[in-house]
Amino acid sequence: MEIRLQKYLADAGIASRRKAEELIQRGKVAVNGKVVTELGTKVDDKTDTVTYNGKVVNIERKYVYIMLNKPEGFVTTVKDQFNRPAVTDLVKVKERVFPVGRLDYDTSGLLILTNDGDLTYKLTHPKHEVEKTYIAKLFGTPDINDINKFKHGVHVDGRKTLPAKIEIIEKEEKYCYAKITIKEGRNRQVRKMCDAIKHPVAMLKRVATGDLELGDLPKGKYRYLTEKEIRYLKNL
Repeated sequence: MEIRLQKYLADAGIASRRKAEELIQRGKVAVNGKVVTELGTKVDDKTDTVTYNGKVVNIERKYVYIMLNKPEGFVTTVKDQFNRPAVTDLVKVKERVFPVGRLDYDTSGLLILTNDGDLTYKLTHPKHEVEKTYIAKLFGTPDINDINKFKHGVHVDGRKTLPAKIEIIEKEEKYCYAKITIKEGRNRQVRKMCDAIKHPVAMLKRVATGDLELGDLPKGKYRYLTEKEIRYLKNL
């Protein structure tokens, strides 16, 4: 069966489909001994030989789906220029898995890791608008005007965000706790949105992706998703 080269690499667990596209364009991938940089290239998963950095790549047929409660102080990239610890260091499985999307270095909470490139693409592509829910500790307490700004989208890095939700769940003297739901995955988006309404984030934790909830999974620990949870994510 012929499939796109980037999908082949994602299915093989080399990288997410987007990252695989970067690897192709950088000349890291060869088909039948010839370096390929065209993203539209198709390969036959039965007869063609695909190599990445000179090593033969085979499609992994066994997919795994893992939920991690990411601690602060870990990056969601596989390689980091500052040699900071990565979330993949916490997940001890024989399959090569990759984070679905990202969580900031100083943000904790729900992170999915898998070797299913199709699911990674579905959950991270902006057109699918999968909701992500966070609990944030904010400096001060947003008022009704701030909440309305969230509802209509705020300008971050020169571009307006999609409408988002913010609900105050607890107030303290100098801080409040808020439940925040967004449908995008821009870099440090929740923090930047809170900066835009002048209530910076003191602590941030992702507690849900769609209806998939972190629950009482301890920080730094992981578990395999149930069949029901996997079906839910695939049907989003």
